[in-house]
Amino acid sequence: MTISIVDYGVGNLGSIKNMFKKLGASSRIVSNAEEISESKKLILPGVGAFDAGMRKLEQSGLRQALDQAVLERAIPVMGICLGMQLMTDGSEEGQIPGLGWIKGKATKFVSGDEKLKVPHMGWNRVDIVKNHPALRNLGPDSRFYFVHSFHIQCQNRDNVLMRTRYGSTLFDSGFAAGNIIGFQFHPEKSHRFGLALLKGFVDNF
Repeated sequence: MTISIVDYGVGNLGSIKNMFKKLGASSRIVSNAEEISESKKLILPGVGAFDAGMRKLEQSGLRQALDQAVLERAIPVMGICLGMQLMTDGSEEGQIPGLGWIKGKATKFVSGDEKLKVPHMGWNRVDIVKNHPALRNLGPDSRFYFVHSFHIQCQNRDNVLMRTRYGSTLFDSGFAAGNIIGFQFHPEKSHRFGLALLKGFVDNF
């Protein structure tokens, strides 16, 4: 099965494609509605500001095709970093509503007295709080690479897959609902841990 990586002008498409190549998995970059309508599995990547990402997605003309693929055909989809945030209702960072596939919102890290650096950047451990087929290859010591200033808090706590601590903030670093999964970190920058997660997406989800 070929994994479709959505190109709407925001994201590390080449890096993600290279990770699938390392796994021996077939992938392609898709940028029009027809290609999305033919897809069997999707990756929604993204970097940068929330409103800019949603604006790019709307301008790309892919919104309706993505809604049909994910909500009507229920094909598996993985959101990465900003792509994860766009799947929710919105963000404190902007004014434009998100895709609304997952109930929740992105909120800003508040460093307070801890003098935490924002963005949260670098390697951090994730705690898996719920079993999921895509996580089957991950162990309790799994670590991933993060770069973000905003983090998700899921409205439905049953959707939470992973949690990560940064200072005193414990945030939702992975979520799932049906055919939808999302991760705040970058699996394409996370070496063997990222490969294990993407292999789980390819083989088990």
